[in-house]
Amino acid sequence: MSRAISRFSCLPALLVALFTGVANAGEPLLLQASQMRTLGIETALVGQADQQRQGVYPARVLVPNEQMRVVAAPVSGMLEMLAVAPGATVKRGQVLARLASPQGLELQRDALQAGSQSALLRQNLKRDEQLFAEGLIAESRLQATRAAANQAAAQASERQQGLALAGIAPGKLGASLALTAPIDGVVLEQGGQLGQRVEAATPIYRIVKLTPLWLEIQVPLPVAATLKEGMAIKLADRDINGKLIAIGRAVDPASQTVLLRAEIAKGAETLHAGQVLEVEIASPAGKQQQRLPAVALVRHDGKTWVFVQVASDDKGVSFAARPVRVVSQGGDSVLVDGVQAGERVAVRGVSGLKAMLTGVGSE
Repeated sequence: MSRAISRFSCLPALLVALFTGVANAGEPLLLQASQMRTLGIETALVGQADQQRQGVYPARVLVPNEQMRVVAAPVSGMLEMLAVAPGATVKRGQVLARLASPQGLELQRDALQAGSQSALLRQNLKRDEQLFAEGLIAESRLQATRAAANQAAAQASERQQGLALAGIAPGKLGASLALTAPIDGVVLEQGGQLGQRVEAATPIYRIVKLTPLWLEIQVPLPVAATLKEGMAIKLADRDINGKLIAIGRAVDPASQTVLLRAEIAKGAETLHAGQVLEVEIASPAGKQQQRLPAVALVRHDGKTWVFVQVASDDKGVSFAARPVRVVSQGGDSVLVDGVQAGERVAVRGVSGLKAMLTGVGSE
């Protein structure tokens, strides 16, 4: 019993010695094996469990907005022909589908009628201009004829524009509407089926150009603050590189992350829209950030410290208190500046030190 009492009676003195080391941040603290066991100190290599995960963040592949086009039904009708399927490569102007549409016939008919009426009134205007020049009609009649001709021309132009917006070529009645590809690209989605009746503006195909592609990346706010547009990024599982083109200004309230956008040009053909992957973003200016268990950190004098093992021999184990900067924290781990991969730090047994520091009012 006396041996047990003696064993624990030295614990406060040992804690005071360790605290002195933190406060002075001076000479390394030498602990014997028995002292290590008493305090329950355990160590771990920095970066050992997470060495390949530094600067790795989730990302999603997206198609840039300006590289997407939707081919929609300009008028209501029935899909009587579909020429391509998802995954097909198409050229600009290529016929993708044909639409049989009574509404399209009405537009063609109205355009033909308006064109004929305009032509007739143009002839009337020429005749009245000649008659007025010869003094055979009053000027009021010429003005009325000119107004009617102008109105008919405007109506004919309106009908022609309606045909153009509907994708209908002017001409004889009865032809089905040809829906063509607006850009060179790949058919990503098909929204209609053969024989289906569709309403105006119903999407039939979505066509995209797949080079270059975007990556949307979620990173912690402290990490985003260190980044700049133009910085290089790399896919974590393949040799594909890109660059940051935008850094978001809004923070997700739930995850406290910022959205980054990167562009991938070379190698984009191996990616797929909607694909989820991981990217590597190098720390700027050669900074090395490492992930540690949160319990390895101690607060003192307004700073955050860790105990780094600097020596181990038959005399004992030496620790040095080192200040670190917390970059981000999530769950039971923190990302810090100030330690290097391969160093060994204390990850257990520091709770007693933390309690001792608080007890002497060091915060």
